[in-house]
Amino acid sequence: MTNLLEYLEKTVREVPEKTAFANDTYGISFSQLSARARSTGTALAKRGFYREPVVVYMQKHPDMVNAFFGVLYAGCFYVPIDEEMPVHRIELIFRSLKPRAVICDEVSAKHIEELGIKAEYMLYSDIMDSPEDSALLGRIRAAHLDIDPAYIVFTSGSTGIPKGVCACHRSVIDYIETLSEVMGFSSDTVFGNQTPLYFDACLKELYPTLKFGATTYLIPRSLFMFPVKLVEFLNEKKINTICWVVSALTMVSAFGTFATVKPQYLTNIAFGSEVFPIRQFNAWREALPKARFTNLYGPTEATGMSCWYRVDREFGPGDVIPIGKPFRNTQILLLKEDNTPAKQGEPGEICIRGTSVTLGYYNDPEKTAECFVQNPLNTAYPEIIYRTGDLAKYNELGELIFLSRKDYQIKRMGHRIELGEIEAVASLSEQIKSACCVFDDVKNKLALYYMGDIEPAALGAELKAKLPRYMLPQAFIKLDQMPLTPNGKLDRKTLKQRFMEG
Repeated sequence: MTNLLEYLEKTVREVPEKTAFANDTYGISFSQLSARARSTGTALAKRGFYREPVVVYMQKHPDMVNAFFGVLYAGCFYVPIDEEMPVHRIELIFRSLKPRAVICDEVSAKHIEELGIKAEYMLYSDIMDSPEDSALLGRIRAAHLDIDPAYIVFTSGSTGIPKGVCACHRSVIDYIETLSEVMGFSSDTVFGNQTPLYFDACLKELYPTLKFGATTYLIPRSLFMFPVKLVEFLNEKKINTICWVVSALTMVSAFGTFATVKPQYLTNIAFGSEVFPIRQFNAWREALPKARFTNLYGPTEATGMSCWYRVDREFGPGDVIPIGKPFRNTQILLLKEDNTPAKQGEPGEICIRGTSVTLGYYNDPEKTAECFVQNPLNTAYPEIIYRTGDLAKYNELGELIFLSRKDYQIKRMGHRIELGEIEAVASLSEQIKSACCVFDDVKNKLALYYMGDIEPAALGAELKAKLPRYMLPQAFIKLDQMPLTPNGKLDRKTLKQRFMEG
């Protein structure tokens, strides 16, 4: 197998009329998906677009997913953009890409005009039923290699300039094959998608749906503000599998949702992107004792997820759920600052080797050269690894334990401090729903933002008994709502900026 579309081409022959992708009001079958993707690919190819980025700038909708596959049929690679993204970020992405083609819907077409973007933009509704040219699509497929790009997704850059991670078909295929084995996906799987479609996290639903003839529901973003309604939606659609960021899961458990309603059909739960507070994780496990829980870890630069751990034992206060072991055909190198391997118990930077490593950052050779580097343990031939900037260690069981981001590690009063450790200690309190620690490196001060039923002074007194003086925050700031990134993670950058300007 060399092309992601082979998943669709096999499945459409087996279950043509089964619903592939749907939201709360609209669904599309595999036969419709296939026909429209081939028509869209034909329309792009006849306009001369080939082996280049095509922006898909649409609202989160099954049609947006369909447009992705149409871009692949044209032999191009899709770049998802959502109207919810900040205008400045959209402008920076277009400046980096310089795309010739944009697929849009009626809403985003107006935004494109307002932004003055110079590209040929096509309404998806105008091209999705174009006459299919099977011979043209066949010639495109015959020239395809599995190392050809499939998509570009943009992540945040430390300089404020978004970085476009470019992944090829082979990386995604290997990822989906192993993820499917780990998670036990099948034709009976009904996914509930949480993440925006402009993040690589949605790969966990999109391509297994094609591979198995499963069904994915794109959950309306508004429901994540109302946990009871969210769980009711899961029950209404009989969703049995979710792959969500930790913040989305804790939002449900921390507000007592399970006392009102529980997910009746949910049996397969994957989580990642953040450390799951043990108290909140145990609330989920207690509510769904028969469900299977899997911790996933991995960066966008390694095609989404690279490690997994099936929760198979009890975890108590102060414990950390491991990120486990690498996916098949992936190796984790845990390197110390001198580029030698870390021993058991020693912290090191997670570096990733294998087909999961993506092609690099689009149109950014300097940043690519910084992070996609020669394997320092191999001097015999070229071999690229990705340096994640994440710190981890191996426990006594040989399991990989995530520690923190390198940039979450600070030095204060002569001590090296992990901000995540402060958050973990705060989260042990039954009155804390969510916590985020930030550091003002100009004033040399720590602040703990939190949501919970405890006043700042009382929380400060409680942590004073649990943390050494050099780790104790100077400010405790209670919030009604934590700011989240579009992907649903804690927005640490916003909180840090708020503290530094306050």
